[in-house]
Amino acid sequence: MGASPAFEATAREVGRQIGERGWRLVYGGGSTGLMGAVADAALAAGAEVVGVIPERLIQRELGHGGVTELQVVDSMHERKHQMAMHSDAFLAIPGGIGTMEEIFEVWTWRQLDYHRKALGLLNVEGYYDALLAFIDRSRDSGFLWPDVQELLLVDTQVTEMLDRLEAEHLRLQKQTPPQAPDAGPGGVVPGI
Repeated sequence: MGASPAFEATAREVGRQIGERGWRLVYGGGSTGLMGAVADAALAAGAEVVGVIPERLIQRELGHGGVTELQVVDSMHERKHQMAMHSDAFLAIPGGIGTMEEIFEVWTWRQLDYHRKALGLLNVEGYYDALLAFIDRSRDSGFLWPDVQELLLVDTQVTEMLDRLEAEHLRLQKQTPPQAPDAGPGGVVPGI
């Protein structure tokens, strides 16, 4: 659950609000840690919850037996692919290297226009401050274009973050890809 009680409280709040908003949760399929806390709270609030977990991790992450649907897949690559295909937006809360890898991957996919889905980082109690400083340094050092950095929504409050993800999702859903897009310096087509 992490070192701070705020991490679990935030995870449960995310799950609760997902359910109250009538949204579906697609997540990694585990029953423990913050992943399990989000799922349990979403289920308690009436959300449909789809878990995707590799066979190899069923025992380690304790596959959640109470979700609406638990998809057991062969690999981590298939897990991430299935979660991305079935999700309308992506949100990272405090977590470990798996969380980092997943948010950076969907951010990269977004930059390359493999998907047009909103993505956010919920910075609880400054957990991601150092990472955000590194992202700024990467931009300032010429390795990250500002238009790519802007694709990652960052907030500290659950309600505001979910509102922003929803607004971005709706905005992206209304967009029609231009015939000949003129990409910005980072390769991102403005408004997409």
